[in-house]
Amino acid sequence: VCSSDLSVALKTDGTLWSWGGNNYGQLGLGNMNSYSSPMQVGTLTNWLTVVGGYNHTAAIKTNGTLWTWGYNNLGQLGLNNTTSYSSPKQVGAFTNWSSVSCGQCFSFAIKTDGTLWGWGQNAYGTLGFGNTTYYSSPKQVGALTNWSSVSCGFFFTLAIKKDGTLWA
Repeated sequence: VCSSDLSVALKTDGTLWSWGGNNYGQLGLGNMNSYSSPMQVGTLTNWLTVVGGYNHTAAIKTNGTLWTWGYNNLGQLGLNNTTSYSSPKQVGAFTNWSSVSCGQCFSFAIKTDGTLWGWGQNAYGTLGFGNTTYYSSPKQVGALTNWSSVSCGFFFTLAIKKDGTLWA
């Protein structure tokens, strides 16, 4: 997966790799050095999915936990603060995350129960809460339990329900 200045990938053995720009620690390597070739993020072999945003990264492990790292000026890491991190940090204690997407300075995820969650920058109503309040930890979008996928753009979000309808 490629983003603004970084690339991240999973190997079939469950290892996580990243390369590119790293001025905010978005590569997850515990430093802020940029790399022109893939570098393994830690030694774990239980990564399930990974996505890159604008200077931040999010991933889900096979145990359903959600992890984020990189730039966090607007709470886009979901860690209930605005501190940037150069290595993966677990978002809350939930173990039922199924998918994640990162935008400019915000993120979205879906849990296995079909609920949709958003956090980070919300200046343009990007998070779908009917306001422009920023949130630095995951907040459920509505009460529906029929979301199947979500994808973030620069300042917008698209989500698909299980009935195939597209929402923006």
